[in-house]
Parts: sequence; structure tokens; C-alpha cells
Amino acid sequence: MADKPDMGEITSLDKAKLKKTETQEKKTLPTKETIEQEKRSEIS
Repeated sequence: MADKPDMGEITSLDKAKLKKTETQEKKTLPTKETIEQEKRSEIS
């Protein structure tokens, strides 16, 4: 079937050939305090 991936390619993957990448969080989630502060300012 064409819709199923070839698992042979996955099992023979050489992890040493992969490039090392640094992940950076672009947008952090607000803290609970920040959310409460925004809720209070919307009410006022």
C-alpha cells in the first residue's frame, strides 16, 4: 500500500549523519500571575 511508510528506512537511519541543532523557544507561555494580572486589568 502506498499510504504506509517504509519502516525499513526508519530502522536503518544513521543518527550520526544528522546535524546537531539548537532549539530556541520563540514565545514563552505566560505565567499564572501574568494571566491573573491581565484578567484584573480587563475588568477595571
